[in-house]
Amino acid sequence: METQSRVALVVGGSRGIGRAVALRLAAAGFDIWLTYRNNHAAAEDVRNAIMQTGRACRLMAFDLAQPTEIRRVLVPAVEETCPDVLVYNAGVARDNVLALMQPEEWDTVLRTNLDGFFHVTQPVVFGMLPRKRGRIVVISSISGQVGQAGQVNYAASKAGLIGAARALAREVGRKNIFVNVVSPGVIDTEMTHHLAKEVVLPLIPLQRYGTVEEVAAVVHFLCTEPQMYVHGQVIGVNGGMA
Repeated sequence: METQSRVALVVGGSRGIGRAVALRLAAAGFDIWLTYRNNHAAAEDVRNAIMQTGRACRLMAFDLAQPTEIRRVLVPAVEETCPDVLVYNAGVARDNVLALMQPEEWDTVLRTNLDGFFHVTQPVVFGMLPRKRGRIVVISSISGQVGQAGQVNYAASKAGLIGAARALAREVGRKNIFVNVVSPGVIDTEMTHHLAKEVVLPLIPLQRYGTVEEVAAVVHFLCTEPQMYVHGQVIGVNGGMA
């Protein structure tokens, strides 16, 4: 890939894994388009950190569960300059056992995590095809691979992302567009602070939570490695948990 004027679109980049990915790609020479929903302070903090590396950062605020917002904010930018890299890092959770799950708990998670993938990725792929190059990395979850009690909605959305990415890889591989999935296990973020470590750690062979930087390192490889033959794959970053 070219080493100048590269743009990486990081969806959900204001906190956690997305923040680490944005900073890692900026350090690798990418200008960053960073999307977030409504945490303006966190997004500004990431932009300031990126600008300190000498790269540009464009903030885009929209709700992934609202297609009209995506079309209004993202689509005009993509039509003007298609990103070289897309990292889809959407993830909301509304945990509950299925017997007690409310329809809005199901709908919110599926609309954000899975439907949002279509509404963001479709215009980006449309722009990548005529250029015959691009990298797409989808952040799934170990829950989407092996399931997790109390997360039927979340697991369904993350498993759906794996299926969608694998199918997309078969569609666009001949156009030199690489599509892969990174599937984190238990990573030390706000989403895992409520977990009981005495219960979780015995399930992880490495006996510790992963870090956002360790996930970002794998994403960085998939986005930048020139000698690339990894395509349509699900790469687990889970400490041996699955």
